[in-house]
Amino acid sequence: MLPRHVQRLGRDWITHVNGSQVFAFSSPAPTCMRWAGHCPWASFPLPVPVDSSANWRLPPFFGPWRQIQNSNWQLDNFAPNSCFHLPNPSMKAEGEEPLTKKRRLSSQLDSPALEGQNFSEQKEALCVSDSQDERSESNKKRNIKRHWEYFCQHSRTMKILESAETDQSNRECEAKFDFTVMSYNILSQNLLEDNSHLYKHCRQRLLIWTYRFPNILQEIKQLDADVLCLQEVQEDHYRKEIKSSLESLGYHCEYKMRTGRKPDGCAICFKTSKFSLISSNPVEFFRRDIPLLDRDNVGLVLLLQPKFPCKTNAAICIANTHLLYNPRRGDIKLTQLAMLLAEIASVAPQKNGTFCPIIICGDFNSVPGSPLYRFIKEGKLNYEGLAIGKVSGQEQFPRGQRILSIPIWPKKLGISQNCVYEIRQQQKEEDAGEKMEEATLDNTKEIVIASEKLSSKLQHHFKLSSVYSHYFPETGLPEVTTCHSRSAVTVDYIFYSAANDDSVAQPGTEDSLHGGLKLLGRLALLTEKDLWTVNGLPNENNSSDHLPLLAEFRLVER
Repeated sequence: MLPRHVQRLGRDWITHVNGSQVFAFSSPAPTCMRWAGHCPWASFPLPVPVDSSANWRLPPFFGPWRQIQNSNWQLDNFAPNSCFHLPNPSMKAEGEEPLTKKRRLSSQLDSPALEGQNFSEQKEALCVSDSQDERSESNKKRNIKRHWEYFCQHSRTMKILESAETDQSNRECEAKFDFTVMSYNILSQNLLEDNSHLYKHCRQRLLIWTYRFPNILQEIKQLDADVLCLQEVQEDHYRKEIKSSLESLGYHCEYKMRTGRKPDGCAICFKTSKFSLISSNPVEFFRRDIPLLDRDNVGLVLLLQPKFPCKTNAAICIANTHLLYNPRRGDIKLTQLAMLLAEIASVAPQKNGTFCPIIICGDFNSVPGSPLYRFIKEGKLNYEGLAIGKVSGQEQFPRGQRILSIPIWPKKLGISQNCVYEIRQQQKEEDAGEKMEEATLDNTKEIVIASEKLSSKLQHHFKLSSVYSHYFPETGLPEVTTCHSRSAVTVDYIFYSAANDDSVAQPGTEDSLHGGLKLLGRLALLTEKDLWTVNGLPNENNSSDHLPLLAEFRLVER
């Protein structure tokens, strides 16, 4: 028979275990041999069997003494690194908050992460202060490794190659201007909260804007692109933080907000040390008088002047957009794309009749190989009989089965099937003596335009290549630009008009323009498996659900 105080210890201990306490064996004995507040008189750890699991509990149907008697409790089984934590917070995964901390957080936040509610400043301060303690350790453990892929010998600074014996008056200056372009959907905080079901795999503290923005800004600093094309830039964040932060890094910023209730938009920012602004041209895809165009997506087209040391008339057209997401509305996507291409065609012409070099960035909400993607790269698309749900290729089994109408958009949009603005007819003279020949000519033009729009063939005049190949040649696995709880695909792109000697460009682009762009390198993308090793996107270090795309180009102007 055991002494009474030992039996009492057994009864108290069994009651404590049945009260949902947990054993833990992860900490060294010197730091954790303690008996928490329930039994302050017990200054020693109870012996624990070595082969017990961390979450082992005694069966509740045994009596107090019988439990101890049947559990092979011997001091020989006590391991130096095994100890008794009552109560000890159980952790499901390395780096996760203890249960006691979670209860403390949940008592203040009192809801699942982002489930249908806005984040207050108090929540942000709580989560950020908690995250700052763990950020340095997280950075070491969970960091996405991406490398540069180079296609030719170059440096990441501007190169000027001139003849050894220069005669500025008789010889033309040949300049090779190297610059980098980034396309990055930074995930609007408003959209994140409205679509919280996409981020159930993320801890709440990682989804707070005050945690996310420093990470996004740090990425921009590290990648140090000369031109930034950003999507989902929330207007209030742009006005209060983003613009001033980027200007402090030497960027000039142009911004176009969406026209509806969504408070985000597109921004193009460029380093003033490399470029000067010629013109800024926003594009609104919403048209009140056209039912088809009832969505509030936007685009932005800049014409930039590179700062060559020698005098030149070279210019670069940079376009940025975020097309409609809805996989079942391919008709709207194609029309929005046509409107963007028409604006580029009005901005990019040069005096010699060709187009200046063009770069088109953005989130196109379309996958590689889809009809919309092929239209961008090949410059043509016959959409006769094409279902609207198949245009973007986002769904394996498209739900949008309606066939695209011919033409897709109405005549009053003012854009032809060649994706250029139609020449607007001059207003008829009010003079009653207008010549009959002019009226007949006007009628003939209308007939020609009407017959053209009955065609099911779309075209554009830019011969574009994609910076990325979308599949890894060694494994055949697809590259991924966005990864969240629902999907991991490529929807972000950088398209460019290739120079004659660009070996990376697709066949058929050799005659695209005079001079042009040569792709020097790109920041490699990752597979879906790679991204899930860091718990997908967003994560501790990457605070958007998209990866930044980055490419280096060389502009050759003679």
